[in-house]
Amino acid sequence: MRFKKNLLISYCLLLGIATQAQKDSLVLKNGDIIVGEIKSMDKGVLTIETDYSKKDFTVEWDGVKEIFSKSHFLVTLKNGQRINGTVESVESGKKIIINGDDGSKTETTLEEMVFLKGLKSDFWSRAHASLDVGLSFTKANNLKQYNVRSKFGYMADKWQMDLFYDDTRSSQDSVAETKRTEGGIAGKYFLQKDWYLAASVDLLSNTEQALDLRTTGKLGAGKYIVHTNKQYWGLGAGLSFNNESFTNATASRSSLEGYFGSELNLFDIGDLNLLSNIWVYPSFTENGRWRTDFIFDAKYDLPHDFYIKIGYTLNYDNRPAVKGKETDYVLAFSVGWEL
Repeated sequence: MRFKKNLLISYCLLLGIATQAQKDSLVLKNGDIIVGEIKSMDKGVLTIETDYSKKDFTVEWDGVKEIFSKSHFLVTLKNGQRINGTVESVESGKKIIINGDDGSKTETTLEEMVFLKGLKSDFWSRAHASLDVGLSFTKANNLKQYNVRSKFGYMADKWQMDLFYDDTRSSQDSVAETKRTEGGIAGKYFLQKDWYLAASVDLLSNTEQALDLRTTGKLGAGKYIVHTNKQYWGLGAGLSFNNESFTNATASRSSLEGYFGSELNLFDIGDLNLLSNIWVYPSFTENGRWRTDFIFDAKYDLPHDFYIKIGYTLNYDNRPAVKGKETDYVLAFSVGWEL
């Protein structure tokens, strides 16, 4: 009798320890249960860390039936609402209750949740990064080409900051080096109803258009028209200040511009991710001048956070420094890794 009593006490103690160590649990539509620490859900994929696996599990959000957690999350809903609080399923997964840190209770569904991020104090749990590298060497004319594309970002409760640096170079015997270098910093402050304020500074240098340096500062606002676990599509507009210096005899120039454009990201195509954005800059101070920036990326995910990518970048200026050099573009094939 004493043995059974001690066994029961030991079981309760172990259960209590396990409950404290493992705060989160998932019930999948196939009946499986995963217990661990939910890290995030983004672009339709949930990441959970467990004690019984060396690597984090990733689960398709469409495959989750119920979620239970005492951890605190930053939750973004389809309507743009952003809430800090805990998440739990009720009514056998038909509804989700978000218990806000401010005492509020929000009723929603799994389908309405488009982003989930654990609120931790450590820096790296809120950071994201990627690095792409492409190289090629040809014996003929000693041709060498390489491209690097990198990005680092940080997500806070109400804002997001991203830095990027891209570099493409090509050299061969008896020909001047061709290069294109671009970098910048961009920030967003999120508002209700999927609106946001945006500010950025971009730096561009390329030999094709004799640009020694183009500095573009933008300030504006935008809204996500579509924001789901399968895709997002947003529109933005604002003011832009453009300052340019050149490598030839063209005098430096500055202009005040408007800007408007769109960004589309499709990420529910198996392991394929498609990203495209276009921005148009009509000048207010240079009559008749306008510019366009266009990007298209196709990324295919590989194991261990690696991927292959095809990227196309286009810059158009109807009044370039060099006659006939209105367009500069880069088509890059690369292998990358992301955090």
